[in-house]
Amino acid sequence: MAMDCGIYGVVIKLRMFFILFLSLSTFTFTLSSSSSNVQINSNSILVALLDSHYTELAELVEKAMLLQTLEDTVGNNNITIFAPKNEALERDLDPNFKTFLLEPRNLKSLQSLLMSHIIPTRINGSEPGSTRHKTLSLQHHLTIQPNQTSQQWTVNGARILHLNAVTRPDGVIHGIERLLIPRSVQDDFNRRRSLVSIAAIKPEGAPEVDPRTHRLKKPAPPQNPGSPPALPIYDALAPGPSLAPAPAPGPGGPRHHFNGEAQVKDFIQTLIHYGGYNEMADILVNLTSLATEMSRLVSEGYVLTVLAPNDEAMAKLTTDQLSEPGSPEQIMYYHLIPEYQTEESMYNAVRRFGKVRYDTLRLPHKVDAQEADGSVKFGHGDGSAYLFDPDIYTDGRISVQGIDGVLFPHQEEEEVVVDKDVTQTRSGQPAKVVVKQRRGKLLETACWMLGTFGQHSRFTSCQ
Repeated sequence: MAMDCGIYGVVIKLRMFFILFLSLSTFTFTLSSSSSNVQINSNSILVALLDSHYTELAELVEKAMLLQTLEDTVGNNNITIFAPKNEALERDLDPNFKTFLLEPRNLKSLQSLLMSHIIPTRINGSEPGSTRHKTLSLQHHLTIQPNQTSQQWTVNGARILHLNAVTRPDGVIHGIERLLIPRSVQDDFNRRRSLVSIAAIKPEGAPEVDPRTHRLKKPAPPQNPGSPPALPIYDALAPGPSLAPAPAPGPGGPRHHFNGEAQVKDFIQTLIHYGGYNEMADILVNLTSLATEMSRLVSEGYVLTVLAPNDEAMAKLTTDQLSEPGSPEQIMYYHLIPEYQTEESMYNAVRRFGKVRYDTLRLPHKVDAQEADGSVKFGHGDGSAYLFDPDIYTDGRISVQGIDGVLFPHQEEEEVVVDKDVTQTRSGQPAKVVVKQRRGKLLETACWMLGTFGQHSRFTSCQ
């Protein structure tokens, strides 16, 4: 009986320990889940912003992909949003500056601009005197002070038109007269506009090169920074696929006046942010070393235009087309034009000349371009591709144009020996016709006489 009581007591203790363990586990799971997922209700200031009449600002917040960041901030703090009126973003803003903000490569500038309008604390406008607050963009501050003459509040010099325009339990929105542009964003815009470090080079004639040694016949004079390379781009390319280019004389050299690595990295990041060109970026960076080769070419002073097939076109490539050694490099070389071309320049060229042939880095093949359906069409027949996403990236040295197909060199014409009345090969392609020489009458008679004696096959002229 004592043994039964002992066993029963042990069972009770084990059961109580198990229940306590389950309770602690459930509490821990609930705590971690509630801390990681912030629930935004319909009465949130973010929902009010998206539904308010500040539509231009709400659209920019969505394009800058800041909703998740703002949700996390609202989950921890009240926020104050200074919202410019729609007219300030539609008509009063410089069109070039707005275009700069909406370019995918300038996403960080757009995010910094918008977060400098948001303070992670609640300000109702009842605070006395001038106050200075840190914004969500940590390197920027806003100064709020009352205007004694007009009895209005200002934020960094801009008048607050509608104080407490929208109020919610987790934040408040004040309407202001204009956009607040931080100094860092303005500097980024000025650098892009002036293109000081990446300005395009005025083309000059190629120097005389010894064809035996591929070297200049005379020593090249010292060149100023920004001048074009002395040798053509093909002499700067590596001798084989997937290798870094040979050094070429130019403004780069050991000092690297042109930062090709930064520019190539910038345009690849732009492809990824733009969307739909991840396969192209993966081939340039991971499957081949073309990104490194392109960066060295740009550092040496060369310019490039990239015809980038989108992901849908790259998905149509077969395993056989990519399995042979060097085939990915050869495919990409055919999409690299050693010129700086934009959508406007190519379209004007095909409009004026009808058909234009551009050199590629896959020698000796060229890519044909012509006008079609109000756009630029590359290639021939079923293997053609249209200019689909123009000017994805243009910085004066590298131009990226999106196309909707993968281009391959046009097949060379077959040379066959046929009769006079045959003008095509079996594949339907036009062929160079080589007509058999017709024998003279005297030779025809001699061959006929030899044939009667069975000696026709002894002479090749009679066969």
